Amino acid sequence: MSERLQQLAEAGVSIWLDDLSRERIETGNLAELIKDKSVVGVTTNPSIFAAALKEGERYDAQVRSLVAAGADVDSTVFELTTTDVRDACDVLAPAYEATDGVDGRVSIEVAPDLAHDTDATVESARALWAEVDRENLFIKIPATTEGGPAITTVIGEGISVNVTLIFGLGRYREVMESYVAGLEAALAAGQDLSKIHSVASFFVSRVDTEIDKRLEALGSEEALGLRGKAGVANARLAYQAYQEFFTGERWQKLADAGANTQRPLWASTGVKNPDYRDTMYVDDLVVANTVNTMPEKTLEAVADHGEIAGDQVTTNYAHASSVMAALAAVGVEYDDVIAVLEKEGVEKFVTSWNELLGTVQEQLEAARG
Repeated sequence: MSERLQQLAEAGVSIWLDDLSRERIETGNLAELIKDKSVVGVTTNPSIFAAALKEGERYDAQVRSLVAAGADVDSTVFELTTTDVRDACDVLAPAYEATDGVDGRVSIEVAPDLAHDTDATVESARALWAEVDRENLFIKIPATTEGGPAITTVIGEGISVNVTLIFGLGRYREVMESYVAGLEAALAAGQDLSKIHSVASFFVSRVDTEIDKRLEALGSEEALGLRGKAGVANARLAYQAYQEFFTGERWQKLADAGANTQRPLWASTGVKNPDYRDTMYVDDLVVANTVNTMPEKTLEAVADHGEIAGDQVTTNYAHASSVMAALAAVGVEYDDVIAVLEKEGVEKFVTSWNELLGTVQEQLEAARG
């Protein structure tokens, strides 16, 4: 057991792996990470599935079977990905039971090209939930304007949700509102609120990437001195918003009925700038009741030399606010940054989805040949 990762878990941070493949499942690698690296959850996305399909032959037999059944590209992607996620849910089932449903979770995403279609997102979420058929599943829904009502609808039906692609504080508040509205609908419908869980995936490193680019274009000493500070500051203020939101009479009524708060999840925690500490988006965001989903490279870095020193968030709200004020003072427009990141985030996921479809199409053609 990694001592540093154990310290991170003991500080209240759930360690999730941002990767999945059939090879990880079948070789026992995922089980080893659970045992040795304190991993208690898994997130996936189209890029992860595309990489897994390209690199391994473990999908060949299922692809041949689907070809024989006359499956098209879309149905093949659906079958391949839900099979992996269902199997991963089974591997993580003990963690799910041990944490009373808080962890032991595996996330699968609705098709990214549905990000601006509320009704289609709801239908996709229902289909994925029914097909995987595991309580410890999370359906990933992007935090677009159209995603909000979809989140409310599926939460109201008892489907647990990982809200993804959150960059800005305003959008994050809307996401929490969508979740609570869904819980209220679930309560009215007689759902067991204790069984409904959700996380809000707040992206970190991409914020620094976009803002650093703007700071370097400004070029002043003040601007350059703020590089690498925005992502952590923004996430810290998100946690402050989380603490403020899940309180008061409205929330207490739901909590009394068994509702769970929607935990913040730190996503995009792999450091993209080699000049920065490779564990900064883990070390600097330690705080209770959060998730940090890491690519394996970051997980290994934290295990090797992470600096876990207790709560680094609630004690730094004032500093985070000062960083954001300083960014505004040098000319960084926060709302524009967030708008760009949201647009790019959906576009990148659609590109990855198309890559996944292309990879599967090639495999179908090879199997037919």
